[in-house]
Amino acid sequence: MTNPCILCVAITGSVPTKAANPAVPVTINEQIESTHAAYEAGASICHAHVRNADETPSSDPEKFAALKEGVQKHCPGMIIQFSTGGRSGAGQERGGMLKLRPDMASLSVGSNNFPTRVYENPPDLVSWLAGEMRANEVVPEIEAFDLSHILQAIQMHKAGALYGRLYVQFVMGVKNAMPADKEVFDFYVQTMKSRAPDAAWCAAGIGAAQIEVNEWAIAAGGHTRAGLEDNVRLDRTTLAPSNAALIQRAAQLCEKYERPVASCADARSILGLRPTTD
Repeated sequence: MTNPCILCVAITGSVPTKAANPAVPVTINEQIESTHAAYEAGASICHAHVRNADETPSSDPEKFAALKEGVQKHCPGMIIQFSTGGRSGAGQERGGMLKLRPDMASLSVGSNNFPTRVYENPPDLVSWLAGEMRANEVVPEIEAFDLSHILQAIQMHKAGALYGRLYVQFVMGVKNAMPADKEVFDFYVQTMKSRAPDAAWCAAGIGAAQIEVNEWAIAAGGHTRAGLEDNVRLDRTTLAPSNAALIQRAAQLCEKYERPVASCADARSILGLRPTTD
């Protein structure tokens, strides 16, 4: 039982709607129920966005607080990771929930193109978000949409700007950003090994690339993310019935590659997090 694989469930995101898949959890109660099912399936991290009643994205700290309370109650020990992504708010509004002291929060350290817009992460905002995470002892998960983001994260960590252990997630398959390309993935892995050997890394694939990137990451000894935020289908013709179904599929790949699925305690140890949430 060596080298456990951490499975992160990205439950909702800012884009998928119930029109795309009725299983997308939007209300806080739906999110808690969906997270609990994914937790039972093997997820040890909940990557969380919150929504308004009309399904538009929100950065309301009260919604994040309610979600955090529910996940802590129903998923003991699960790592709670808030999103500070740019679709949910503008400027410092994106980090207004960090005072709630989740275990982790996503952090993008550079800008890039998305399908219809520029995903802006200006240096002053990145520095402010990183500082808020340090002040509240929140470990960032670096969301890397490009090689430059990986290199910037390594530099920031060496400079002491990032709290805790360095954890980098490769996001692959976003249109106009980095495609799901195996040669690029392998280069990313080698870059982490050579330049940040003590860091941990994971990978997420968007849309149809989700299962492909899940397998690459698990086979290469890293960690991975699945969920309805990134992909609403099991295949071209079949909607995913739940977040849990996508986590179960990743867990089956762990079995294929003879890697145990990390428990919440395993994941906290690997990532250098508090043993239990506050």
